[in-house]
Amino acid sequence: MLESEQSGLKISVLASGSTGNITYIESDKVKLLVDCGFSGKKATELLKQIDRRPEDLDAILVTHEHSDHIKGVGIMARKYDLDVYANKNTWTAMEPKLGKIKLEQKHHFDLEKTMTIGDIDVSSFGVSHDAVDPQFYTFQKDNKRFVMLTDTGYVNDRTRDFVKNANAYLFESNHDLSMLRMGRYPWSLKQRILGDKGHLSNEDGALALAEIVGDNTERVYLGHLSKENNLKEIAYSTVEEILMQKGTGVNHKYTLFDTDPVESSPLFTL
Repeated sequence: MLESEQSGLKISVLASGSTGNITYIESDKVKLLVDCGFSGKKATELLKQIDRRPEDLDAILVTHEHSDHIKGVGIMARKYDLDVYANKNTWTAMEPKLGKIKLEQKHHFDLEKTMTIGDIDVSSFGVSHDAVDPQFYTFQKDNKRFVMLTDTGYVNDRTRDFVKNANAYLFESNHDLSMLRMGRYPWSLKQRILGDKGHLSNEDGALALAEIVGDNTERVYLGHLSKENNLKEIAYSTVEEILMQKGTGVNHKYTLFDTDPVESSPLFTL
């Protein structure tokens, strides 16, 4: 069957990293972005890499107000008349940074709620990060589920249970502990990254994943790698080794993938 004839969820991690984040999710009825941490021009280039156009988008879902997630939200919303979804506190924090957006384009998507957008059931869940009210999302259609979980200092039991055994994940693998500790960041920033409201290291991300992946899992994408404190090869090998030690079936039952800070991952279908 040709890719264009397949139904279900089509997904591409357009870019992921400490410099910017944007993910594309498509079904038969709706085309979504999650975050847009790039200029409108760069977002358009990333979409073009997977043969998609910004003119065809319907909405942007926002996880939190940090610039590497919202830089292009305002311009994209205005230029292409897109609906924007975020929780109330995130709207309050990010609205001054977005510029003018029409009232009818603004939508509240509160924490631990489920909304149907087009033919996709989208559920929000909280994470531990130094933003005002950060939340990430699961996307479900036809019993297939995609989970996005980055920008968190740890994964608690409630979140772990909520996101368990999905078909695909975008999961945080932000930093290598040795690179961060030996790196040039000031101590205060290192403390922030290492704290409970910072980011998951390669090791901690792998240990969380080992308890989350299941028989349904087909793909895991490692995301939000630090430009200064990580390398793709280190993240991949560290996570792979721990998942192998835990007997999860990595690269046998499911496949581990990189993401890139400036290049889109190939579109895949669940």
